[in-house]
Parts: sequence; structure tokens; C-alpha cells
Amino acid sequence: MPSLKEVRNRIVSVNSTKQITAAMKMVSAAKLRRAQDAIVRMRPYAEKLQTILGNVSASLDSSEGTYSAQREVKKVLLVAIVSNRGLAGAFNTQVYRSIRRLVPMHEAQGRTVHVLPVGKKALDTYRRTPQFNPELPTDLARLFDGLNFDKAAPVAELIMELFAKGTYDEVTLVYNKFKNAAVQVIAEEPYLPIAPIATTEKSATKVDHIMEPDRATIVEEIIPKSLKIQFYKALLDSHAAEHGARMTAMHKATDNADSLLKGLKLTYNKARQASITNEILEIVGGAEALKG
Repeated sequence: MPSLKEVRNRIVSVNSTKQITAAMKMVSAAKLRRAQDAIVRMRPYAEKLQTILGNVSASLDSSEGTYSAQREVKKVLLVAIVSNRGLAGAFNTQVYRSIRRLVPMHEAQGRTVHVLPVGKKALDTYRRTPQFNPELPTDLARLFDGLNFDKAAPVAELIMELFAKGTYDEVTLVYNKFKNAAVQVIAEEPYLPIAPIATTEKSATKVDHIMEPDRATIVEEIIPKSLKIQFYKALLDSHAAEHGARMTAMHKATDNADSLLKGLKLTYNKARQASITNEILEIVGGAEALKG
């Protein structure tokens, strides 16, 4: 059995850890409210815009649809959106697991796969892997420092440019989609080329879109802006999911600290009682020896 001093030090240590995890839970809860409000407001607009984007893209011919051009897929870019910090449970691991599944699937078809890390943890993970491309930017962790559309737009433009130039033939966003504070759903979202809206045989009809002001303006302004919004929505989703995952992880850590403290206090009381009993026995034994 450990000494009283060892158990007492352990209790102090666990109690300090419990205070830290409880404080981190409160901070994450406060940040989650703001992040949740942002994604809840953005999601309906982004989803409707994505539907319109698919419909418009389907009506453009190959010369007009730069971002909807279906090419033979030889190079694939996976955009891994994770967090800058840990202590969020399996939040980052889910993205890594998804990418570990996608990479061999593409490579089995003879494709070259690169990973664009968004978030410090992703950069640390993929910096020394064959999927890391040193020509891609490595400073994307700054996106989450005061996340807004102005910061996300240049990164989306870069990805769009890489696709338009033919550097990559397919781009997929891999991130955690926010469902609620306790649940994050992994998303493998095709980003480029823009996929036309799938229709069933019953609903399949040929739609001739009337474009205002004209096709050129739609292609040059509206479609690129829509793609930037889709990328920004993915960042907001991941940002909200991160705070939800961290809040849940810190809540569990605090509960575990409580359970551990109960066990340590019980051990401490047993050791203390045993120590007192031994002292009493020594006193009684000494008194009996004096009588003898």
C-alpha cells in the first residue's frame, strides 16, 4: 500500500487536473455557442447554393464549366481540415482514419494522392508522409484565428486555381461535420469538379436555365464565389465540431477525475486508519512490555 504522503500528493495532483479540465470545458462551451450560431446560420444558405450550383453547372458546356470539367482522374487532392490543438477526443483521429481509407483506394487505381493540411495537427501528422506536397501552403493553421470569410476565400481560390490548371483532377474535403455538442459526423465532401445534381428516372427532366445577367458573369463571378462559400462552410462546420468535441472530452475527463478522487480518498482513509491502528498497537505493546 502506498504511503500517506504519496496518496496525499496524488489527490492534490488529480484535483488540480480536475480544475483545469472543468475550466477548459467552460471555455469550450462558450466558444461552441458562437461557432454553433455561425454554422447554423450559414448551412441552409450554403446547401441551397450548392444545389443551384450543381444545376447551373449541369447546363454549361465543357468550354464554359471550368470547375465542372470531368477529366480522367490522375491526381487527387485531399483537404484535411482538423484543429490547431488537441484534447478533443477522437476529433482529429476521425479525419486521419478517413484519409487512411481514401489514400489506398485512389492509389489502387493508379492515382497520385496529396494531402493539404488545414490545422496545425494535420501539418504535424502529414509533414513526413509521402502524401505531403512541399509546394502546397503550410501556414493554414492561421485560418482558425478569428475565422471569417476573408481568410477562407484566398485558400479556396488557391484550390480552385490548382484544379483549373490541371495540377489536380479531383479535390475532396475531409472534415468533421457538426451535428450537436456530443456528435460529430465525418464528411468526405467532393469539392471539385462540381458534380451535377443527381436525379432519379421519375424526376429527370431537361432544364434550360435562364441566366441573368449572362452566362459569362455566372461563370466568372457567381460560381467561384459559391465555391468559396462551400469551403468556408466546411471550415465553420469543423470549427463548431471541434469545440463540441473538446467540451465533451473535458466533461468526461472531469467525471473521470471525480471517480479517481473518490478512489484515492478511500485509499487514503484506509491507509490512515491502518497507520492509527499500528500506532495504538505499538503503544499497547510498549505498555505491556513495561508491566512485564
